[in-house]
Amino acid sequence: MRTFDFDLFVIGGGSGGVRAARMAAARGARVALAEVAELGGTCVNVGCIPKKLYSYAAGYAEAFEEAPGYGWNVPKPSFDWQTLKKHRSTEIKRLNDTYRALLDGPGVTVLPDWATLVDAHTVEVDGKRHSAKNIIIATGGMPYVPPFVGREHVVVSDAMFDLEPFPRRLVVIGGGYIACEFASIFNGLGAQVTLLQRKTHILTEFDEDARAFLAAEMKKAGIDIRFNTQISSVKRGADGLDVMLERGMQLQADVVLGATGRVANTQGLGLENAGVALDDKGAIVVDAQYRSSVPSIFALGDVSTRLQLTPVALAEAMVVVDALFPDPKQPARSRRKVDYEFTPTAVFTHPNVGTCGYTEAGARQKFGEVTIYNSEFKALRHTLSGRPERTFMKLIVEKKTDRVVGIHMVGAEAGEIIQGFAVAMRAGATKACFDSTIGIHPTAAEEFVTMREPSPG
Repeated sequence: MRTFDFDLFVIGGGSGGVRAARMAAARGARVALAEVAELGGTCVNVGCIPKKLYSYAAGYAEAFEEAPGYGWNVPKPSFDWQTLKKHRSTEIKRLNDTYRALLDGPGVTVLPDWATLVDAHTVEVDGKRHSAKNIIIATGGMPYVPPFVGREHVVVSDAMFDLEPFPRRLVVIGGGYIACEFASIFNGLGAQVTLLQRKTHILTEFDEDARAFLAAEMKKAGIDIRFNTQISSVKRGADGLDVMLERGMQLQADVVLGATGRVANTQGLGLENAGVALDDKGAIVVDAQYRSSVPSIFALGDVSTRLQLTPVALAEAMVVVDALFPDPKQPARSRRKVDYEFTPTAVFTHPNVGTCGYTEAGARQKFGEVTIYNSEFKALRHTLSGRPERTFMKLIVEKKTDRVVGIHMVGAEAGEIIQGFAVAMRAGATKACFDSTIGIHPTAAEEFVTMREPSPG
């Protein structure tokens, strides 16, 4: 029988890779993990965590604006970009150290360098080869900017946290959640923001009513959203960057952010050496157990063909660990599985978006007849704040079973609110369950359990 240096070798030190490595090691496996950058991956270093910290920072501008309505006489505030960057950096460094401690504790061998596959059981790091019985690829995704003239003048989302100086004028290319989040953040921090979207709407994968409502709120907050707009070139001009649009229009910007999607980070990994199959977008094809076309190689998180969310990568990691290194105290029938049907998610725009389940169009296609409940209102907070922000909520109910199959919200703390309702939806809650639940008054969330009249049509 062949012997290996390691039972498991993980390529990628993001959330999913670290979870898989440390949990496998905690169960007695000999584990190595290779990561060329800081531990924690995109989410910790240049994604979810710093992005939400900056979203909080932008929220303080709104709070200062609202304060006089509640009797607070606040002097005109000033914003220090350098202070925010410094404090964010300190927090991210703390998280990096935490991730290292999580790996050191159970004895994971950490190799801080680039790793490539040599074959189905061999990984090379810094010129040294390591054999492993099984390999997990968890290298995540990376920003994608399509080719156009002057593309070299465009930054990607990774660079937005340390811009120098703070941009007075920001042009954002794209209409996905990353584009919308950064547009909201920098608008809140004081930049003049223009968002260019080639489609007729933002947030393509989200519910039609929710995304239209969000676009209206973003415009109301001062973001210039231009739909059906394509960029043709970017060049350095006398006053910053000259952004040329396809119909001959021109914008000036200090920074242009290309937020046109992300692709699987599979380049340079040597996947071809082991025969790992990719799909037409370059992501690793996996089966229900996250096994690639090569039996000894697994892939999880954004590098695979599954759902691209950090909590999903964490869940997938545990499925692989349970399969390869089962916990003797855990019956096989109770091992984890990932069901993607009712996966909640949030977009940290201003206001936030929270969603779980099907869009209206998706529900009609899946279930046939559905009943729709909508509500739009001014939250209690804004009756005195003076701000025109409104809140939107929507329930989608399968007629045949009365089950709630879609829930969508645009408003303050939408992610916090939807998380709780996602549990109910996973448990199969019906509209009758919602109706019989006592609301917490006065909150925005109670609207979800008090909507009684279906929307017309």
